[in-house]
Amino acid sequence: MNTISFADLNLAPEILKALTESGYITPTPVQAQAIPIVLEGRDLMAGAQTGTGKTAAFALPMLQKLLPLASTSTSPARHPVRALILVPTRELAIQVEESVKAYAKHSRLRSLVVFGGVDIKTQTPHLKTGVEILVATPGRLLDHVEQKTVQLNQVQMLVLDEADRMLDMGFMPDLKRILALLPKQRQSLMFSATFSNEIKKLSAEFLINPALIEVARSNATAENVTQKVYLVAQADKHALLAQLLRGSDATQVLVFTKTKITASRLAKQLQRDGVSADAIHGDKSQLERMQALDAFKQGKVTVLIGTDVAARGLDIDQLPMVINYEIPSAPEDYVHRIGRTGRAGASGAAISLVSPEEEKYLKEIEKLIKHEIQKENAVVPQQAARAERTPRGEHHERQERSYTPRPAAPKKPSHDPWFDKPYEPSVSATTENKQPERPANKPKKEVAAILLRRQS
Repeated sequence: MNTISFADLNLAPEILKALTESGYITPTPVQAQAIPIVLEGRDLMAGAQTGTGKTAAFALPMLQKLLPLASTSTSPARHPVRALILVPTRELAIQVEESVKAYAKHSRLRSLVVFGGVDIKTQTPHLKTGVEILVATPGRLLDHVEQKTVQLNQVQMLVLDEADRMLDMGFMPDLKRILALLPKQRQSLMFSATFSNEIKKLSAEFLINPALIEVARSNATAENVTQKVYLVAQADKHALLAQLLRGSDATQVLVFTKTKITASRLAKQLQRDGVSADAIHGDKSQLERMQALDAFKQGKVTVLIGTDVAARGLDIDQLPMVINYEIPSAPEDYVHRIGRTGRAGASGAAISLVSPEEEKYLKEIEKLIKHEIQKENAVVPQQAARAERTPRGEHHERQERSYTPRPAAPKKPSHDPWFDKPYEPSVSATTENKQPERPANKPKKEVAAILLRRQS
C-alpha cells in the first residue's frame, strides 16, 4: 500500500496531470481506500480525522465517473447538476470547490459553490449557465431550490462532508428536505471525523449497504500533534495567552473560543497588547471573514481567533499551533479543533487553557480520545508584564499568580456600626409587641434606614 500511486487507481490522464501540477505524489490512506470503492459505484461511510485528504478521496473518483458526461455545449441543459457536495460552513464550501476546480481544470466539467452570507442574486447567473458539480451549504441550497434557480432531479452522486458537524449545527431538517428532492437511484458518500450514534442513524437513512472505512481510530487525535493543558484561573487566561503568543513557536496560531463575543473581545485585547490578531465568526460578513483568513494565510495576521463554526474546515498548510482559550463542552469538537494543526504528516502543538470550571469537560475529552493529556499548573505574570507595554506608563509591582484556590474575601463591614450590633430589647418594653420609647436626644434610626433604601 505504501508504493501505490494515483496512476494505479485508474484515474484519467487529465486528472493525473492536474494532480501532478498540484504537487500530489502518492495517495493518502483514505484516498487509497476510498477511491476504488467509489469507482465501483458503492455507497461509502468513511471515518477519517481532519487533514487526511478527505476532499480528494471523494472528488477524484467523482470527476472520473462524470468525465464521460462532460460537454462542450454552451446550453445549460447539457450541464445539469450531476454531483452535489453538502458541507456545513462557508469556508469549507469554498475550499472544497477550489480543490474540485483544481482537479478538474483539464476537463470540461464545471463546478460552482453557493453559500449564505452573500447576496443570492450574485450566484443565480452562474447556476443558470449550468454546472455538473455543486458545492453548497444546506440552507443556501434550499434558498435556490425555492427560487427555482437549481434543479436536483439529475443528481447521480451525493456527498456529505463533515457530517457530524452538520448534525451538531442543526442541519438535520434541511438535510431531510434535500434528500427528498434527489433521485432515489444515486450513489451516496458520507465523510465524518467522528462516529456518534446520531451519525450512524443518519447513515442508515440515506446510505444503501455502504462500505465502511476508517483510516484512524474513531474520535482519535493525530499522533503528530503534541497536546498540553495549562491549569489556570479564568481571570488569568488572557495574561497566559499573551505570554504564550510571545513565545518563539507562536509564528502562526489559531485560537478557539466558545462564543463570538469572546472571540471579538479577545482579538481587541490582543491588538492593544501589540499582537497582530483578528477574529473570524458568524457575525462578520463573508467578505470580512475571507479577508481575515487571507491575511492569516499570508502572515499579515499571526493570530486568528474563531469559534468552532467559523473555524470549521479551515485548511491552512503547516499551521504550527492551535490554542483552546476555552475548551469545548462537546468533546468531539476538541478533536476537530486540534485537527487544524499537524495536517498531512506535519507536526503541530495543541495547547488548552483549562479553568477549574472546565475540568469536567477535560475529563470527557480524555475519555473520548482515550488519552490523558499532559497538565501543568500555569504561572502567570500579571500587571507588571502588561504595564511594560501600556502607553500610559503605569507601573505595578511584578507578581506571579499560580493556579491556586483564592481565599474568600473578608466580609466588608457596614458603613454604620449600629447595624452590626446584636439585637438588644429595650428595658422599657413590657410586652412582646410593645414598641420601645426612644430618648429624645437619640437620632432616629428610621431616617437612616430610609436613606439607605433610597441610595440602594
